[in-house]
Amino acid sequence: MKFIDVATIKLFAGKGGDGAVAFHRELYVPKGGPSGGDGGDGGSIIFVGDEGMNTLLDLKYQREIKALDGENGTIKNMHGKNATNKYIKVPLGTLIYNNETNEVISDIVAHQQELVLAKGGQGGRGNARFANAKNKAPTIFEAGDLGETLEIRCELKVLADVGLVGLPNAGKSTLLAKISKAKPQIADYPFTTLTPQLGVVRDQNNDSFVVADLPGLIADAAEGKGLGHDFLRHIERCKLIVHVLDMSGNYGTEDVYQNYLNIKSELKDYNYKLELRKEIIVANKMDLEISPANLVKFKAQMPSAEIIEISGLKNQNLTLLVNQIGATLATINENKALWQLDELPTEQEDYKVYTYRTPIETEVVVDNLGNGVWKVSGPAVQKAYQKTPITTYDNLLLFNKKLQDLKVFEMLRAKGAQQGDVVRIFDYELEWDG
Repeated sequence: MKFIDVATIKLFAGKGGDGAVAFHRELYVPKGGPSGGDGGDGGSIIFVGDEGMNTLLDLKYQREIKALDGENGTIKNMHGKNATNKYIKVPLGTLIYNNETNEVISDIVAHQQELVLAKGGQGGRGNARFANAKNKAPTIFEAGDLGETLEIRCELKVLADVGLVGLPNAGKSTLLAKISKAKPQIADYPFTTLTPQLGVVRDQNNDSFVVADLPGLIADAAEGKGLGHDFLRHIERCKLIVHVLDMSGNYGTEDVYQNYLNIKSELKDYNYKLELRKEIIVANKMDLEISPANLVKFKAQMPSAEIIEISGLKNQNLTLLVNQIGATLATINENKALWQLDELPTEQEDYKVYTYRTPIETEVVVDNLGNGVWKVSGPAVQKAYQKTPITTYDNLLLFNKKLQDLKVFEMLRAKGAQQGDVVRIFDYELEWDG
């Protein structure tokens, strides 16, 4: 499957259904009361963590996701049906950003974790809801609320305990294939691994952990060159870094120590805490003739480093390596400060449902367009306009009351509106009577 780890999508939750204006009509009941039903709620868009997925491919080519609208209310107090919510599955490790503000909305880290990203609009009330002692036959009704809209960016960061890092052709894919049942593509050319490969490994204590074979790094990867950020995004989630070195120095053509320093530099440039992450150095390809001499030289330059000598091709010391990784992870798991980055969202006990809410705005704007024409706008006015269609006289009175509560009339008077002027409120044109 093609690996996709970034996707940008616009979400449109469903609109609530409109309330109805109706009156009870029945034989021998000449003056039946109001019987307009409520509209149904619009569908919400909910993202769900799925441990069986490993790519954002399903989202990559969806520019928009829309939920259904709620049904309108009808006669005889029959309420409209609520729209079904739209559930979108994403792999674990998906970070979701508000694409306009670049703020993290949430982090999908658990199977079946739910995230309400765009909430459907509430259904409007029918005229049966507005009957009272003073007005027994109201023609007041509400339109359904608009659903929330949001543009999001999803970034997948592989959830693995251990990340295998190193230059291309260091032997990471071979190592993963030998210590787990993963089957990464393996060949003797650069960038064989273009996507993260995951494998489950079990140590002598029967403890299991996930190991990721991550794409090889090149110089200036932190600046986005080569696979760059595509690689470094995934290493952030790993608790332990296993640095795989080709101890042959690519058959004597490279300085092993300098290769090691180059990788460390790229990790630091991307995120300074990655350089401080606990690591195990793996001296690979020790079956080659040149490797032992290079190892002696390397140990002299890294006297305090934890180094395990292996040959992935010849299966040498692989059990030792697996058990050492398991033991190190056990220590790390007891102290999250050893691996957790400050900027990653903290885990919450109640992770089941997160809810994004559109900020509530109360701004009212009054503009003088000249020639006796005024324009009234703003989020608060738009809410009143959308919620209260002036298709009945009662609703016209209610709409005016909402404008009065928002101090629109005071603002018009203060700015010099004269009797007979035209006041435009979105699609409405009303005459100002002072």
